[in-house]
Amino acid sequence: MTTHGAEPSARTTPAADAVPAGDAALLADPLVDRLAREEPLTWWNPAAGDSSRGLEDSGVDPAIVANAAARLERFRPWIAATFPDTAAAGGLIESPVQEASAWRAAEAPEAGRVLLKRDDILPVSGSVKARGGVHEVLQYAESLAVAHGLLAVPDAPLPAQTGADAPLPAGGVVDHSVFATAPFRELMAAHRVVVGSTGNLGMSIGIISAALGLQATVHMSTHAQQWKKDLLRSRGVEVVEHSTDYTEAVAAGRAAAEADDTVHFVDDEHSLSLFAGYAVAGARVARQLREQGIAVDEEHPLCVHLPCGIGGAPGGVAYGLKREFGDAVHCVFVEPTQAPCMLLGVRTGRHDTVSVAELGLTTRTVADGLAVGRPSGFVGRAVQGLVDGYVTASDEQMLAQVRALNAAEGIVVEPSAAAALESVRRVAGAGTGDDDAARGLPGHAADPGTGGSAGVAPETGAAETTATARTVPPTATHMAWLTGGGMLPEEVRARYLA
Repeated sequence: MTTHGAEPSARTTPAADAVPAGDAALLADPLVDRLAREEPLTWWNPAAGDSSRGLEDSGVDPAIVANAAARLERFRPWIAATFPDTAAAGGLIESPVQEASAWRAAEAPEAGRVLLKRDDILPVSGSVKARGGVHEVLQYAESLAVAHGLLAVPDAPLPAQTGADAPLPAGGVVDHSVFATAPFRELMAAHRVVVGSTGNLGMSIGIISAALGLQATVHMSTHAQQWKKDLLRSRGVEVVEHSTDYTEAVAAGRAAAEADDTVHFVDDEHSLSLFAGYAVAGARVARQLREQGIAVDEEHPLCVHLPCGIGGAPGGVAYGLKREFGDAVHCVFVEPTQAPCMLLGVRTGRHDTVSVAELGLTTRTVADGLAVGRPSGFVGRAVQGLVDGYVTASDEQMLAQVRALNAAEGIVVEPSAAAALESVRRVAGAGTGDDDAARGLPGHAADPGTGGSAGVAPETGAAETTATARTVPPTATHMAWLTGGGMLPEEVRARYLA
């Protein structure tokens, strides 16, 4: 089995998510108690401070992001020829940024400006997962071609942390359209990619693997929707269904891939390759905003609202955004009230050694892409100083925003994606009657630890007086990252809008 960029120090193999005795210690924290009671809330992270320090403390070498961007460039000819919806952009897998003026007027009039990052129509798989998933599979395919002499052997790697990949040299094969030729496809057919998923990561991994000629197996949890399983099977992907949650599906995928050198396991909990692929988005967003004449600076901060499951996609995106904009960007993670795993891990400092099951939560939510009980420890530790706030949203709130977005903008997304809109509404202070408090962002106070309620906001989104805050000016721009929905079948869309 191979993996790209697994971080051994971050890996744990926790026991099944059975509720242990002694939960009282967790529930002694007022915020955690509210999570256990499924209350929608907002928590401003007092550990979020100076971005340069947060980036340094992350332990992530920026070289892996540069390598990922270069790899995606090398594969553009092949991508353009393989996926017709990328041809006009020359094989660039990217989504537009568009205004949401009508939605803002109806749902968040206090927000100065609202943009939509349309990863719901991101080419290949219609979700943010195409960013990381496509990159990791392309990296694996490229490494196979190098190892078998079909591509030039790379020179010495760029400086990077342990486990990071080595880029191909400038003198190597530039036109990766050769991956469509018989020798490359024969090599790919002898290898398999395996992943565990609630849905969208499995979709991106399965689709790109099948397109390259790789065999692919996706272990899908009980939360995965049937239409996603059917679509993958129609592409020739093996789907293994599990009656357990996401953590168990990942464990099953990992076990199935052990001791087989022809199998590559995509480890959503620990993969630097996935993380790097997501992080490439930071520079691309910066370019898109410049092209639209949208300023991002101290007087015009950018607040980016990112739906969060295990944490890889929002963590990588947040890292990339912080590298581009520094303290001028504020990242907010949004999770379902039934699965606030990243908030719980960061708040308690236990990361992947704590599960929402210990609070009696089931992870059963309409937001299937966010139905995760235990966060990535690697991502949680890497970005804990970079994420400004956390919002939890109920199924009802997410579905309400699916309908509101459709009514205002004519766009239909998954409930997981609509969670970002609920976060914009809350952080911008819609309906709170306390606009200054509602627009509060965390200052640079030291982390108060797991006790107490500093930084906790009620369901309205208004910051408590105990939180250190700075006001977001009316010139702020809010960006809702719409993480998926472009491939929704019509009957599923109709159900969400009913």
